[in-house]
Amino acid sequence: MQLALYKEQYKKTLRLAAPVMLSQVGVSAVQLFDNAMVGQLGALPLAAVSFGGSVFFMVFIFTTGLALGLTPLVGEQYAQGRGEEAARYFQNSFVLFGAAGLTAFGVLHALVPLMYHMGQPREVVDMAIPYYRWLVWSILPYMVFCSFKQFLEGVGNTTVNMVIIVTANLINIFCNWLFIYGHWGFPRMGAEGAGFATFISRVCMPVFALAVFVLAPKFKAYLLHFRARHFSWRHQRSLLRMGAPIALQMLMEGAAFALTSIMMGWISTTVIAGNQIAMTVSNFAFMILVGLSSATTIRISHEYGRADWAELRRAANASYHLGLMWNTFTALLFITLREPIARIFTTDAEAVQVAAHLLIFVAAFQFSDGLQSITIGILRGIQDVKRIMLVAFLSYIVINLPVGYLLAFTLGLGPGGLWMGFIIGLSVAAVQLITRFRRQYRRLAERG
Repeated sequence: MQLALYKEQYKKTLRLAAPVMLSQVGVSAVQLFDNAMVGQLGALPLAAVSFGGSVFFMVFIFTTGLALGLTPLVGEQYAQGRGEEAARYFQNSFVLFGAAGLTAFGVLHALVPLMYHMGQPREVVDMAIPYYRWLVWSILPYMVFCSFKQFLEGVGNTTVNMVIIVTANLINIFCNWLFIYGHWGFPRMGAEGAGFATFISRVCMPVFALAVFVLAPKFKAYLLHFRARHFSWRHQRSLLRMGAPIALQMLMEGAAFALTSIMMGWISTTVIAGNQIAMTVSNFAFMILVGLSSATTIRISHEYGRADWAELRRAANASYHLGLMWNTFTALLFITLREPIARIFTTDAEAVQVAAHLLIFVAAFQFSDGLQSITIGILRGIQDVKRIMLVAFLSYIVINLPVGYLLAFTLGLGPGGLWMGFIIGLSVAAVQLITRFRRQYRRLAERG
């Protein structure tokens, strides 16, 4: 009976998750192609892309995390049949996310002179900055796209996002081929070409999304609710109250990864390149969890809107099952194929050895990473986001980074020690978040 019950739960979750997973895998595939294509030019260009991407990522993840607050708010209104109110959140998101994008743009530009003071080899920074500048420009169109993307997820449509993202990613890969290597008479831009290709693809994304909303009647109906008088501080405050803790949680998690990458640069350029391969592969696997977590937020927000606590719990359990199955598969894959995977990205023997060594640690943290990711999706769905931020601060800032530094540099464990910091920090996060969900679920069930 339980198996039959959960089979239906798996189907419901995967119907929502599959398009998001494909979208996220597409995003990660672009990173894979970026690194594989730039890596063919040598360890230095790969290290430059790694460093530039790490600095950009710290601000980018905070800004895009702010947008995630739109999904549970829209999901609750959609489940209650309040389409006009959902449209008001959608309309106000353009103002808030646009302002966030412009602020991030200014902050990222101001960081350029500081990049020479982050302990990286000068030749790495020189090559990273042109690539980085194109990423900075790309944040503006991407934040416009986020309004469309998170609204669509809130109303339970994940297919449109998948089509747009996959199409944009194919454009990115093709432009990589043109501009990194200088094919068809285009200038050979090297690492900078990868950044320019990313900018082009992200300009396409909001254009494609707007076209869908204008041409598809069921989506155009939401645009028809847009009115000048519907711009309100109440809606923007709700978006900010929901999105800011998510953004801060993602900032702290992203900062842990980005600062760890920067600390890898204190060891050597080869270690930067090897770590970038490990990070890229880890991120590729994590994108499946991101898709599953996003689908979990959608399902949980709908059940939360209906106040169906039993179905909410079953949906949460189904997501845990699916996440752990994926974690088991990826952990085994990373351990058994670590050297062949590393060779996809570079022919540098030293970088391959570093990456293969670090993939063992990547395999080890799959389970704690999966549990914390799914639980975050659940807590977002019930709009309990403030505690996530506090857990992230404790796990990533108080534990992860200091422990990683201690193991890597004080105890001399090198790059593996930095990854052990991840394992410990993520395990603490997983335990705390699951405890929080159980407590909140009991309160909801008792409230009836």
